Amino acid sequence: MKKVLVTGGVGFIGSNLIKELKKNDDFEIVSIDNYSTGSVNNQIENVKYIDDDIINIHKIDNDFDFCFHLAAQSRVQPSFHDPEESLRVNVIGTSKVLEWSKKNNTKIIYAGSSSKHHNPSDSPYAMYKYLGEEICKLYKTSYNINVEIARFYNVYGPGENADEQFGNVIGIWKAKIIKGEPLPIVGDGEQRRDFIHVLDLVDGLRKIAFSDLNHKDAWELGTGINYSINTLFDYFKERFDVKSNYIPDQPGNYRITLRENDDSIKLLNWTPKDRLKDYIKNL
Repeated sequence: MKKVLVTGGVGFIGSNLIKELKKNDDFEIVSIDNYSTGSVNNQIENVKYIDDDIINIHKIDNDFDFCFHLAAQSRVQPSFHDPEESLRVNVIGTSKVLEWSKKNNTKIIYAGSSSKHHNPSDSPYAMYKYLGEEICKLYKTSYNINVEIARFYNVYGPGENADEQFGNVIGIWKAKIIKGEPLPIVGDGEQRRDFIHVLDLVDGLRKIAFSDLNHKDAWELGTGINYSINTLFDYFKERFDVKSNYIPDQPGNYRITLRENDDSIKLLNWTPKDRLKDYIKNL
């Protein structure tokens, strides 16, 4: 039986990953999460949940085969309000995970970010996720740690936070709909995003973990299709009786995200689907 540690296991992506892994009885799964943005409602049976900060990962006995390192401060705008927390979690926390893995050569799958392809100085989030990737490469080169970077694009799907502070654009809009308020569109709305469904992302994470292939940079997990925020609003308008509200542009708001290479598709036989319109239609 393989033993798996998931950092951030009660968060949006972590909980979806654990649910998929539990469909296979060959895994013993442990989660470590401080529940700052994750929820106890995401817990499922036959998984061990540790309520602790990622900084304290050294307390966990390292007899794991895999570690999916998903714990992070994961949004651009909150990182401007508390950059030190982004540094603590995304850089120091990642360093702790890699140092922990060194004890028993546990394979690490690290949640990177498509912000890597833009100027890291655009936001504390972008800088500290960039440094997280560099820490992974440091330990891979200097200590021969088995670590693979999975570079995430804009993830959506069941379990996403309907939260105006920590949600993605779809989560923010879901929160606004609950309140009966207009949906905010930042800037001109023509910025384009590569939206990836969480189940496709999880499938990519599994393929990366269970493959013996090593990527010299990172496995890109995006659909390779991007949509403008205005088009996204059109999909919401077809489903809900909503209005939009254009608000000033924000720092760190990139014009375009789009998967940079097809390595995950060509080498891992990963097949992401464009589910965005149907997902919104069935909300």
